[in-house]
Amino acid sequence: MSEFNEGLKAHLQTTVTTTCRCWVLVRRDGEVMGFTDHDLPLEFEGVTFRADTGLSALALQQSTGLSVDNTEAMGALSDAAIREDDIEAGRYDGAEVQAWLVNWQNVEERQLQFRGLIGEMRRQGGAFEAELRGLTDVLNQPYGRIYQRPCGAVLGDRACGFDLETPAYFAECAVEGVEERRAFRFAALEGYAAEWFQFGVLRVLSGKAEGLSGLIKRDSEDAKGRLIELWHPLRAEIRPGDLLRLIAGCDKRSETCRKKFDNYLNFQGFPDIPGDDWSVTDPTRAGRLNGKSRRR
Repeated sequence: MSEFNEGLKAHLQTTVTTTCRCWVLVRRDGEVMGFTDHDLPLEFEGVTFRADTGLSALALQQSTGLSVDNTEAMGALSDAAIREDDIEAGRYDGAEVQAWLVNWQNVEERQLQFRGLIGEMRRQGGAFEAELRGLTDVLNQPYGRIYQRPCGAVLGDRACGFDLETPAYFAECAVEGVEERRAFRFAALEGYAAEWFQFGVLRVLSGKAEGLSGLIKRDSEDAKGRLIELWHPLRAEIRPGDLLRLIAGCDKRSETCRKKFDNYLNFQGFPDIPGDDWSVTDPTRAGRLNGKSRRR
């Protein structure tokens, strides 16, 4: 952390202290929420920290080096604060958390103690527990490119560079039928070829599941119209009439990148990598013994 706040340091050296803890939670959809274990709300840095949530925290474990800092926060589930259906929908997964030690008589005397992400959340009996993981936790995740034939980019990301707002590569329409939150039926999607959205993304634009998204497993047509199926059910209720956005899918092949998206210059795979059969072929069985490349 940065230098310790001198005002708070002097306050802690007195015989009587008036400190509390405050938390800022920023969800991935941009929602900002503030909580405190003080008995009155506090406000600083443009955030109001509510005192009616019953939120508390365990001791913060910190260490030097690259070890992962961690702690836990606990509180009551309520419609006014953290709701159970929002946890079930995954709206708090990966949310950013900041934890402060604050002098509640003078909020300018405060110190940032922890900054990280929400990990596992557990709920039971009208309450929840949230594991808080430090920023160094992301160092445990593998990064880097893989030497493989398929493209390693995600359609529309920085490496891919394709503009997902390009006309004809997305459709916005109201769903007409829903099955188990994973199969969505439309009367027709005029102008979009069969399987156009397969391996793409479905995003919910309205309704209780607004802001959620899922990966499309199958895009098919039958006598009833167009059927879009996800790999996994969405974690909130979807009703007929909710507005959805369907984004064209990419199967990571070089041919798809060139013909469907006209984006081959940004292809992030290695389509000419030799296969296992080619790698173990000996000269006698190769057929052509002229010293040239066997790839031609």
